[in-house]
Amino acid sequence: MVEGHPRINIDPKIMVGQPCIKGTRITVKHIMNELAIGMSPDEIVSQYPHLTVEDVQAAMTYAAREK
Repeated sequence: MVEGHPRINIDPKIMVGQPCIKGTRITVKHIMNELAIGMSPDEIVSQYPHLTVEDVQAAMTYAAREK
């Protein structure tokens, strides 16, 4: 778990240490790329049913704070 982001995990053994949604191999960067091409959080969750809208929101919050 990343401090302040209980849904984000950084583990050097998972996706070479890129920030991921906890319990998945889906990176924050991947979610941000999906949003950048125009997908909505609901569409992302439809594509990846093990994610929640809250996971997508956590990725957005994490990305915004890391800039």
